[in-house]
Amino acid sequence: MTQITLVEGDITEQQVDVVVNAANTSLLGGGGVDGAIHRKGGPEILAACRELRASHYGKGLPVGRAVATTAGRLPARWVVHTVGPVHRAEDYEERAGLLASCHRESLRLAVELGARTVAFPAISTGVYQWPVEDAARIALTAVAEVLEEAPGELEEVRFVLFGRAAYETFEQVRSALGQRS
Repeated sequence: MTQITLVEGDITEQQVDVVVNAANTSLLGGGGVDGAIHRKGGPEILAACRELRASHYGKGLPVGRAVATTAGRLPARWVVHTVGPVHRAEDYEERAGLLASCHRESLRLAVELGARTVAFPAISTGVYQWPVEDAARIALTAVAEVLEEAPGELEEVRFVLFGRAAYETFEQVRSALGQRS
């Protein structure tokens, strides 16, 4: 049975098979988690992202989709890049579906790669302004659904949360959903 764990920490320091990057559509680095992964992972990640832009993703990676590259100098095997939606109340349902898709697509790609361990950040909760409690509910629910589809494929899905408040919010939501570690 796959464990869903929560840790407070730095996603760039996680020793896992796959680190999920909350990327922007350009795939060429940015701020927050994306910038940290590109900085710590080194030029190999940027080079791989440039190759993707030159081939399949000339217009960038669409919101809700996922694509894999090397992890460069990170203590992981791969980085799965996914683009979360910006939070907006006027088209919430569509955007919530895209946020769930980020998690589903990233996990499915990790399984295709043969990963046993995956680390997620709190996608869209930074500059994209998604409320952490709602993002946690969407993320934990989407991950649980994928794990039901592919039982036994993964050993651990880890949410790496930056700051105590985010960690505690994810823990409260997980408890409210009736999920265990």
